[in-house]
Amino acid sequence: MQGGAAGSAYRGRTASIGFAHGPLVRVDAGAGGERVAGTLVEEALALRKAIDLASGQIADLAGSAGGEAAQILEFQVALLEDEDLIEPIFASIGEGRPADVAWRSTLDEQIAEYNSAADEYLQARSSDLADLRDRVVHILRGDEGEPLKIPSGGVVCADDLPPSRFLEIDWSGGGGLALLHGSPTSHVAMLARARGIPMVVQLGAIPDAGATALLDGEGATLELDPSAEQVRIFEKRRESHRKSRASARAILRRPTASWRGEHIKLLINIQRVADLEHADAQYADGVGLMRTEFLLAGQSDLPDEETQFQAYDAVLRWAEQRPVTIRTFDAGGDKPVPGFTFDGEANPFLGVRGLRLCLARPEIFAVQLRALARAAVRGNLKVMFPMVTSADELEAGRKLFADIVKRLQAEGVAAMLPELGIMVEVPAAALAIGTFKAAFFSIGSNDLAQYVLACDRSNGALAPLLDPLHPAVLELIARTAEHGRRAGIGVSLCGDMASDPRCIPALLNCGLRELSVNASTLAQIKQTIDRLSGGGGLG
Repeated sequence: MQGGAAGSAYRGRTASIGFAHGPLVRVDAGAGGERVAGTLVEEALALRKAIDLASGQIADLAGSAGGEAAQILEFQVALLEDEDLIEPIFASIGEGRPADVAWRSTLDEQIAEYNSAADEYLQARSSDLADLRDRVVHILRGDEGEPLKIPSGGVVCADDLPPSRFLEIDWSGGGGLALLHGSPTSHVAMLARARGIPMVVQLGAIPDAGATALLDGEGATLELDPSAEQVRIFEKRRESHRKSRASARAILRRPTASWRGEHIKLLINIQRVADLEHADAQYADGVGLMRTEFLLAGQSDLPDEETQFQAYDAVLRWAEQRPVTIRTFDAGGDKPVPGFTFDGEANPFLGVRGLRLCLARPEIFAVQLRALARAAVRGNLKVMFPMVTSADELEAGRKLFADIVKRLQAEGVAAMLPELGIMVEVPAAALAIGTFKAAFFSIGSNDLAQYVLACDRSNGALAPLLDPLHPAVLELIARTAEHGRRAGIGVSLCGDMASDPRCIPALLNCGLRELSVNASTLAQIKQTIDRLSGGGGLG
């Protein structure tokens, strides 16, 4: 369903459900207007100033964003501090090239190298370089780094959009995101879903014409300069969606969800403490996943014990006696952290990350475990380790944690060892689930699907293959749930599948009775379960 003129509709792939009707805003990858070059010294100073300003902007964004997006932004800051990248550019300026030309040409070469790399991780990082290229050129050409100005309710159309550009946009007035390329499994898609911003990707070529747009995140379509009839149909669909959401929110106030007579626990995922301010969060059965990587972002030093304790304590106080599951640092992979993660890994997704990294950096891990041990006496705390492959890793983490609790108690500090569980995201862990002496299991479906299907979830070209409902993925989920049922151990799922209504029937049939979702989708998931229950089950 495509055409080449205004009034045409274009179909892509859904990345985030929702509807947007507003002005179409094209975001060009180019940046700023022409600039007049100065002397060699002036050009070198201009580039240094632009790099420093860009670094500050990205660091500020990382500090306010938290979670996984912050880790991606930290990678960009690290690139701006890489002298191997920067020095040749200043050398080029010394040979007479204008600062913007020297910067762009060097970054373009790097981007081309990344795009042609055999390693998918390096390919995915090319978008970070492109983001840096455009940001610095924008500053050099006279735009002092002002955030994108988007009209209220505007539909942003771009070839692709990196996390930093998405986070700069003020989405408070609504709006949507239409990408010509992009992926429904990208970090930007995760951000859009968390903020309730409709997003459609892989729309292909879109003409420059078109002043008004209708973006249907449910049907994955973009309509340009629609007719009155197209607008009428669109608004009818949007109103139906709004009523459905209102109905779902009403369901939140009812007793707990159930299916086939069994209680289904619905918890929420949070990336930072502020996520608890979401209006629907209060209706959750607890926090099923608190990511702690936000504590690593936007600062030059790693967080101290007191900073961490205050964050954990705030969530426990909010939850009262509801369970709060906090995941220890899941750094590494596509989330490098200066001073913590290892540089130069050929394949970081299969490298020293998650619990592997924490055990290799016990001096950093111990600070987090001290804060968690202190917080454990303040509420119903559970702690889980990410990226666990073998039972030995769990036991090593448990021993370190137990030793820290003993030391704290010897110091007269109130502390205790909370329930310890693991993230089931490595296929080997799911296949050998019976070897783990864990108090609970939490399935990380995003990484589990990535590893089972051998598809980098940040690579948009692989999105059609990265199907979380693939039989192999479901078999490992069912295997883990069945072990939990037989052993009397709780099993939950906290990946994107839990927040996707189309996946709920399969997850319930796999035996899961506990799901941790984004707060923005809590109502919709409870409504989905309610409808399945009222419809007589799943067969």
